[in-house]
Amino acid sequence: MKECDWMAKKRIYEVAKEVGVDNKVVVQKAKDLGFDVKNHMSSIDDSQVTKLKSSFQNSAPAKKNSKIKISVSSIRKNEKKQEDNAAPKKARKRNNKRRNDRNREKKNERNHKNNSGKPKAAALLQQFKQKQRAEEGQLNREAQKAKKEYHEQLKHPKQEQAVKNKKKPTKESTKKKSEPVEKKVIGPKILKPSPARLKKSQPSANERVAAKVTIPEAPKDEKRGNGRGRNMGKPGRKGKNQFFNGHNEHSDRSERKRRKNKKRQQEQKPKKQPTKRKERPLPDVLVYEEGMNAQDLGKLLHREPAEIVKKLFMLGVMTNQNQSLDKDTIELLAAEYNIDAKQKVHEDISDIDTLYNKRMEASKKSKNQVKRPPVVTIMGHVDHGKTTLLDRLRHTHVSAHEAGGITQKIGAYQVRLDNRLITFLDTPGHAAFSNMRARGAEITDIVVLVVAADDGVMPQTVEAIDHAKSAKVPIIVAINKIDKPGANPQHVTEELMKYNLIPEDYGGDTIYVNISAKTGQNVDDLLQMILLQADVMELKANPTEMAIGTVIEARLSRGRGPVADVLIQQGTLNIGDPIVVGDTFGRVRTMTNDRGRQVKKATPSEPVEITGLNDVPESADKLVEFKDEKTARSVGEARAQQALQKSRENVQHVTLDNLFDTMKKENMKEVDIVLKADVQGSVEALQQSLEKIEVEGVRVNIIHSGVGAINESDVTLAGASNAFIIGFNVRPTATAKSQAETEGVDIRLYSIIYKAIDDVTAAMKGMLEPTYEEKVIGNLTVRETWKVSKVGTIAGSFVDKGVVKNDSKIRVIRDGIVKYDGEIASLKRFKDDVKEVKQGNDCGLTIKDYNDIKVGDEFEVYEMQQVEPK
Repeated sequence: MKECDWMAKKRIYEVAKEVGVDNKVVVQKAKDLGFDVKNHMSSIDDSQVTKLKSSFQNSAPAKKNSKIKISVSSIRKNEKKQEDNAAPKKARKRNNKRRNDRNREKKNERNHKNNSGKPKAAALLQQFKQKQRAEEGQLNREAQKAKKEYHEQLKHPKQEQAVKNKKKPTKESTKKKSEPVEKKVIGPKILKPSPARLKKSQPSANERVAAKVTIPEAPKDEKRGNGRGRNMGKPGRKGKNQFFNGHNEHSDRSERKRRKNKKRQQEQKPKKQPTKRKERPLPDVLVYEEGMNAQDLGKLLHREPAEIVKKLFMLGVMTNQNQSLDKDTIELLAAEYNIDAKQKVHEDISDIDTLYNKRMEASKKSKNQVKRPPVVTIMGHVDHGKTTLLDRLRHTHVSAHEAGGITQKIGAYQVRLDNRLITFLDTPGHAAFSNMRARGAEITDIVVLVVAADDGVMPQTVEAIDHAKSAKVPIIVAINKIDKPGANPQHVTEELMKYNLIPEDYGGDTIYVNISAKTGQNVDDLLQMILLQADVMELKANPTEMAIGTVIEARLSRGRGPVADVLIQQGTLNIGDPIVVGDTFGRVRTMTNDRGRQVKKATPSEPVEITGLNDVPESADKLVEFKDEKTARSVGEARAQQALQKSRENVQHVTLDNLFDTMKKENMKEVDIVLKADVQGSVEALQQSLEKIEVEGVRVNIIHSGVGAINESDVTLAGASNAFIIGFNVRPTATAKSQAETEGVDIRLYSIIYKAIDDVTAAMKGMLEPTYEEKVIGNLTVRETWKVSKVGTIAGSFVDKGVVKNDSKIRVIRDGIVKYDGEIASLKRFKDDVKEVKQGNDCGLTIKDYNDIKVGDEFEVYEMQQVEPK
């Protein structure tokens, strides 16, 4: 029953075929009738089929296979043949006019179709047949007339003008006739068949009706004119009369010649090439940053990223345009292009030490340099007259004209002599001098060494000499207390000559001045010698640039806040300038000179007291001026943050253990050593032996040697010079020991002279290795052996003495002779792996790379233990 129902049903497209209407029209009609259909494949039963067919029969009877199929290409082919015998110009214009009218009608048809809905198929076909019959006769008559005129024109060319004149009213009459004949047709567009096609086809138009009506798209509006447009002369194209191509053969030849010349000109005309990117030359140096990709490098090298990727691929580096490249890959690429590569260095603006050094170097190369006062530090032994000399200079040259003396103490002061200034640092003593140097504050130009004529050279005098030489600062010797009875300046000079301080009278370069600080004798001569030494050194500075300087002292004042005594070294500091001092920042609020007076600016080598910082800086901090307060604030805050993170970090000093690595890292050419011994003879012997050590490119530099215990001054000097201390038969004091541990200074103590020499030599060569010695930790006896494939011989042993460990070394002893010395491969107790087995227990073990074990063999287990130097 189901099969019969299925056979009785029909598809929509089958009904459309029987009725002769388009599938879409039938589907729409079925939907209008209320049938449940979706497309042309939907099925309907017999009753629905009958109802659907009757709906079409009521509207218009349709014949089967009544659709018209007219090939556009075949029409155009016949039109091409007909064009050779086409009508003259006026006929062409009439056809254009007629075509334009039809286009307007079709526009109206489309508008009407949109407004009124889809026309019925039968009505459309009937209208089409009527229009076609009407046009056939018209086209035949026009073709016959055009032929006749053309032949008459060939026979009587002189009458051409008269014919043209006759044609003028024909044009108007054609227009009038064509207007009432043509009717508005609603339906599919049918291309007009040519007269030639109508002649050749013997059957009538009704018999040539095809089964399919082609509905081409409506053509676009054409430009009105005489047809001499862009497509002129092309058969089947619009804009040219389809029945006539010219007046005569001469015009045809000229037309063809003109087209040929035009085509040749177009061919000869060079084709527009795509714009190519200009090849820019490669840069001399590739300044890159690590992590750049191929696109970034392409911009720097003026090359396409694809080319960069290809180059890297040929070099064996697989990458893409967006992948970051490391330093070696970028340098390899630069070498491939035969250019140099240089990594871009990002300047850290918070690194004011580097900025300080750059400005110092720039000022030395500047053309605006002027002479500046020298900066002098007075050093010497206790009670040799340093304080007396400072007081003499202070009262005589500073405060002689000041009411009540110096109103305010500052860390440095200036002395005027012959209209020239000398700056003295009010921090005498080698300890403070070393502390300043330990933090990189090389601000002293000249050192004045004060030695008492009645006391001679003392230990602190020697230390002061060593400090000055280590800082590479010229020394002026002031032999004081020459007015005292028993003073012997000549003896002091002879003692100082032992320390390479040769006076100028003896052919040396050290200036000696005999003075009396108490009476003021020859003090002016000392100042003159200082100025002379400054002239020799040619001390200059540039006062036109931004200021840099160094902090001498700093403190917190209850009324004024943080106060810093600074020495300006280059440039000029003004009130209101934004500055960064160490890890602090601020704007200069007030400036006070060494005489307690308010000043508005400070020039090079001038000490001033400043306020306005946000915190108290440390001694020897660098002062750097910035252009604006915003930059100074950001730099100061960044430095404060960095200082907070590194507050617990200490500077790693040179030790014998890391000496070789430090030499390689810092390219050290001298190894600085502070040497102390029990007697002078030992000091000289050890110093000569150490200085004779020969290592290529490195030499020993004894920066200080002395007799006695290692004290705080020795530790301070070693810390400032990044040296280590060697003590021979001496010990450090308790204070010095704790200070060395705090500052990380290495102290090595020896009682055998050649041991110290060997350690320093080995350290310089990078061969200082810890000493190991062998220590036996256990003895075993083999009681049973088992041979296992893939494992080897297993020795079942008993621990007679000590302990055996799984990572120990082992010797196989047979009949008192060592047969093998190797390592334990595995150690087991019953079936479990163990780390060690103690005395009185059984165990099983295997020996690495040795299987010749027999019952009765003895094992000696030992390990290498590091021996601390004595």
